[in-house]
Amino acid sequence: MRVLVIHGPNLNLLGEREPDVYGTETLDEIDTRLRALARELNVELQCVQHNAEGAIIDELHSARDSYDAIVINPGAYTHYSYAIADAIAALRIPVVEAHLSNIAARETFRRTSVLAPVCRGTIAGFGAQSYALALRGAAALVKR
Repeated sequence: MRVLVIHGPNLNLLGEREPDVYGTETLDEIDTRLRALARELNVELQCVQHNAEGAIIDELHSARDSYDAIVINPGAYTHYSYAIADAIAALRIPVVEAHLSNIAARETFRRTSVLAPVCRGTIAGFGAQSYALALRGAAALVKR
């Protein structure tokens, strides 16, 4: 089973960017823990990070024939990127949306996800553990 993790904009700054909201773990630390979990789950894992919307869309398009599932933290694109939503909707593989913070408890503009309706599930509010929960969920969806 192959799973792609896509980290969206500004996630390369984890550990230093608003640690009271996003935690103190770096993206490298999160990816290291995800790789360890992937080995336990017998999942081949690829992690990428893009700040640009078009690069995320290109990654989604490329993944359709080479991965069994996707975990995506689209960052701020969550709230307004219909282009990313369209790219996800075009996929035949499950996509799980993950967020470090609880977007439903944040500023008004962050409470809506335009991606949630085209994703199989959403995990939010568990800090870096959101990724682990999303990976477990994605793996379970593929095994069905």
